[in-house]
Amino acid sequence: MELFDAIRRRRTTNGAFLPDPVREEHQRLLIEMAGRAPSQLNSQPWRFVITEDRATIEQIAAISGASMTEAMSNGTFFERYKRYFRFSKREMEERRDGMLFDRLPAPLRPFTSQAMTPRGQRLMNSLKVPQTLGEENRRLVAGAPLLLGVMLDRAEHRPGELSSFYSLFSMGAAMENLWLSTVELGLGIQFISFPMEVPGQWERIVELFKVPDELELMAVYRIGYVPEEARRPRIDWSSSERKRPSQIVFRDTCETPQLGWDDAPGDARG
Repeated sequence: MELFDAIRRRRTTNGAFLPDPVREEHQRLLIEMAGRAPSQLNSQPWRFVITEDRATIEQIAAISGASMTEAMSNGTFFERYKRYFRFSKREMEERRDGMLFDRLPAPLRPFTSQAMTPRGQRLMNSLKVPQTLGEENRRLVAGAPLLLGVMLDRAEHRPGELSSFYSLFSMGAAMENLWLSTVELGLGIQFISFPMEVPGQWERIVELFKVPDELELMAVYRIGYVPEEARRPRIDWSSSERKRPSQIVFRDTCETPQLGWDDAPGDARG
């Protein structure tokens, strides 16, 4: 597969994975590709923990599902991220960022305009939308054959120092390498983020992974093979739009947008 094709096909997997274990040679290849990322002074600050243990995966799934329900119920998630929620194709076409909620249960569709209001929050709670989403999230995580934790060496990741920026930048490059490699291998990947949204929940995952003091757990991902016919969750979104070059690129100074690239072949519309 050509690199450009892999980049254009890169996606977050919102749906379920196949139950098949991730082949060990594929696990090794993912880590090798991650480790070939650039890092300041070749510091290689990343560390990884892989688990296929069903008990650990089930516990993390329960933490993730409960976290999603809580964050959705009390409104903190919507308040933090409402600027990225889109409920119409027209808005998505104009903004070209965020998440388009293009799959919703019928009772919710008439109320999308109120989604970010107190009335909308009460409606969603009365329809048990947070519980539905939380249980869906729990099942998705529990159904993953493999979880990957990404850590940083605290000797490099020192908040307030320049080395912290370098280490975060390097970790991002490593994870992009790994993410693109999943495309080549027929794997899907998704960030398990909701335990970060609720105080105390991330620490429970740190304990499950027995992360030592010299490392900091930065992210956890679920990984598995993607079925050919993927079933979408009851409440789902798409995020395939990308901003046009004229929206993100300037020429010479930041006062002059780059023109003439928006309709060029191979633009970022896929």
